[in-house]
Amino acid sequence: MRIATWNVNSITARLPRLLAWLEGTRPDVLCLQELKCADDAFPTTAVAELGYEVASHGTGRWNGVAILSRVGLADVVRDLPGQPAYDGAVEPRAVGATCGGVRLWSVYVPNGREPDHAHYHYKLDWLATLGATVVADRAADPDRPLAVLGDFNIAPADEDVWDIALFAESTHVTEPERKALAALRDAGLSDVVPRPLKYDHPYTYWDYRQLAFPKNKGMRIDLVYADAAVAGAVTDAYVDREERKGKGPSDHAPVVADLDL
Repeated sequence: MRIATWNVNSITARLPRLLAWLEGTRPDVLCLQELKCADDAFPTTAVAELGYEVASHGTGRWNGVAILSRVGLADVVRDLPGQPAYDGAVEPRAVGATCGGVRLWSVYVPNGREPDHAHYHYKLDWLATLGATVVADRAADPDRPLAVLGDFNIAPADEDVWDIALFAESTHVTEPERKALAALRDAGLSDVVPRPLKYDHPYTYWDYRQLAFPKNKGMRIDLVYADAAVAGAVTDAYVDREERKGKGPSDHAPVVADLDL
């Protein structure tokens, strides 16, 4: 079973690349983030022609998440149970489904903006709710494998940003954010992307500005966190850095994990 996650930064803008990538990589399940697309505008027909069912959750503004599956799509849940609101709105940042017997969540964790911003506290509340959801899902069906995939907007370690000195006063690397990831580990999940990979710095995001990608000034913030059943079944995991190249890419690259379940 091949699972993957990709922040496409507008599914409308990235649709030709998405369809080509699906045909070439053939994941069984793909979790998408930052759709910037309402559910009724999602290109369901185009991906269905490649054999995928769709569970999307978007409002047409920023955010938006989806799960594409060709191994079944059941028990779909939109939003985390008890998900906090920001500025009076519950944003479309999470969708869960059972695909091929595996419980999967596609998540787009809030950015946080700045450590003293209200959005940062919203981010920490949101992560706490994600942790509670993982605990509840595992308790509800302990024998069902589970993984959370998506744009976490957190670099797990200092080596996951191109220059940690430049992030000293920034989000993505603060202790409370990293403690939230540690809480997911305490709940039984682990990061399935191994170290070392095929290259020194397996970043997943590079800003469009200032030649960040050619200079490899990136961050590893797109993650696959999985329980022992999934993590123990991983036969390969990689960042598809090639998909960040060429004309009209997302600023994120897909992350792929192959499982022998």
